Amino acid sequence: MRRFGSLFGLFLFVSFVVYCKTYSTETNGVGPIDSDAKSQYKIALGRSLFYDPMLSRDTSISCAVCHKQDLAFTDGLPQSIGIKDRKGTRNAPTLTNVANRPYFMLDGVNPSLEAQITAPIQEHAEFDFHILLIVERLKSRPNYVRLARMGYNSEITNWVVFNSIAEFERTLISKDAPYDHFIKGDSSALTPSQKRGHDLFFNTLYCGKCHNGPDLTNNVLTNNGLYEKYQDSGRMRLTHHEADRAIFKVPTLRNITVTAPYMHNGRFESLEEVIAHYMAGGAKHPNKSELIVPFDLTKDQRTDLMHFFESLTDSVFLNNPAYSEIEY
Repeated sequence: MRRFGSLFGLFLFVSFVVYCKTYSTETNGVGPIDSDAKSQYKIALGRSLFYDPMLSRDTSISCAVCHKQDLAFTDGLPQSIGIKDRKGTRNAPTLTNVANRPYFMLDGVNPSLEAQITAPIQEHAEFDFHILLIVERLKSRPNYVRLARMGYNSEITNWVVFNSIAEFERTLISKDAPYDHFIKGDSSALTPSQKRGHDLFFNTLYCGKCHNGPDLTNNVLTNNGLYEKYQDSGRMRLTHHEADRAIFKVPTLRNITVTAPYMHNGRFESLEEVIAHYMAGGAKHPNKSELIVPFDLTKDQRTDLMHFFESLTDSVFLNNPAYSEIEY
């Protein structure tokens, strides 16, 4: 009798293991998935969601409306437009090498890409929606359910939405501009004019004090003297400190020639206007960086500087099919 009980117990144990294995396989649709494959499923899900207008209340806009690949994931507008043609207050920042940024939004309010993604979803002038309602919508899409299961071994949740989009955005790497080849030792990658502009930028002027490193930004929050009085309080909206009034992030200059208009509110339509602003030394503001001082450039020097900016344009990045909308 004891032997029968032992055998029966073993039978139940084996049956349970087989059931669990079968359930896992049926749920995932495949066998065990390695970490690299899971990562690819996460990216594929995030890429699809990035282009899907289901994330907005009236299904009229997606992330890609304000972040177009051919514009280095900006939108070409002074301030972005949300659902029902609602106008925002800030310029859409580029997503070029966004994985390298230590904080997000133009005033550094959000500490992670996942946290940043919550902002446009709930913002009245953007998606004007709620993540829980988005999750319920997405559960009706079999392909999204499958990708979530394969990438996260989970149903679609808030975290799956936030993290998958962030994982896709972390793949948006620009590293093939002529400037990249130049700093790696290919002296022929830049024209003579671009080399002169490079020397001006880094050695003659103060531009390189803020725009340095791999992405030509020091990731500092500062004031560049755009106005004497700002309508946008900048980082002060987070800290409530007067020292943070009108303080914004130093942006990357990668692909700068395709990301007009410029500044946090899109004030300048061209790079020539940006250069003129800095030549004049900016407007007086108590928080303006002490680095911003007037300087003179000849017409030829301005041309060389413009040509240097062109060397920061990465056509491989702007046309990489891995970043475009997935066609099903």
